[in-house]
Amino acid sequence: MATLLYSASMSLDGFIAGPGGDMSWLVPFFGPDPDVERLIPQVGALLIGNRTFRGDDPHKGTEAEGQAFGGGWEGPQFVVTHHPPREAVPDVTFVGDLPSGIAAAKEAAGEKYISVLGADLARQCLAAGALDEILVFVHPVLLGDGVRFFAQPGGADVRLERLEVSERPMSTNLWLRVVR
Repeated sequence: MATLLYSASMSLDGFIAGPGGDMSWLVPFFGPDPDVERLIPQVGALLIGNRTFRGDDPHKGTEAEGQAFGGGWEGPQFVVTHHPPREAVPDVTFVGDLPSGIAAAKEAAGEKYISVLGADLARQCLAAGALDEILVFVHPVLLGDGVRFFAQPGGADVRLERLEVSERPMSTNLWLRVVR
């Protein structure tokens, strides 16, 4: 069965995007990362939030713009939204609710990972009891504002088990399992 994995790059102060969803802060941190290179072939499908799908791209202006993992991955993508675009998007399926998105992504991914993209979608997966693991790439930068890695109004106590920690030149990578 597929494993739902929320993976994201994050500033030290807990933001995955800057103010207004700006992703340009990531550009200085692009480069080889053995953890990313190991993950990509294990991803069988993407489950993407609407804001992430329609949002900023750190690869803007390059040939990797609009491509998953900067062009390093191809496969089925499922966007959870109540407002699909009028025109079809190649290799992207739009689903109207979270359970349908998870079911479609699981079927497509088989035994591989489903990479969950988007903080709000990851929070919804967690609340539904569907999120299995988290991989966060913590970069040495403070953004001060933007989109939080995890935000739960009123707070939340989510227990995590450390699976792996790795130090890289441009990040500290934490791989965690959600404790149920």
